[in-house]
Amino acid sequence: MLKKLISYTDYNGKDRSENFYFNLNKAELMEMELGTVGGMQNLIQLIIDKQDIPEIIKAFKMIILKSYGEKSADGVRFIKSDALSEAFSQTEAYANLYMELISNADAAAAFINGIVPADLVRNQAEEEKQEETKPEETKAEVTEDGNIHLLGKQG
Repeated sequence: MLKKLISYTDYNGKDRSENFYFNLNKAELMEMELGTVGGMQNLIQLIIDKQDIPEIIKAFKMIILKSYGEKSADGVRFIKSDALSEAFSQTEAYANLYMELISNADAAAAFINGIVPADLVRNQAEEEKQEETKPEETKAEVTEDGNIHLLGKQG
């Protein structure tokens, strides 16, 4: 869960700084992944690779609004609804957050890492580290006369 302090000026001209909460649990992430043709992760990577700015903007809006909610006083529930998301989207806090995320790649990465379960972030980092330290494989072929020819590194 991400608790984010957002400063903004409300529509009465009053400066405010408030904490807002964002979270995607494992079930929500799985639903997003399985509910998207080719998977959500692949779709986002495709959008980024193509530099499809309108699609990137739509993806950020969807992620912000799907992850926004209010924590119950006892901390047992994270309450989300279309009404809460819509109400948040009508604030300058949302506008400020949105502009920060689409204009700052580091802030966007920190936001995404903050809204997903910490154990998933750790697992992803460990997998990436293992891939980096994994020894490269060398392919070889043996010719009819018994000589071995290295074909190069694979990995």
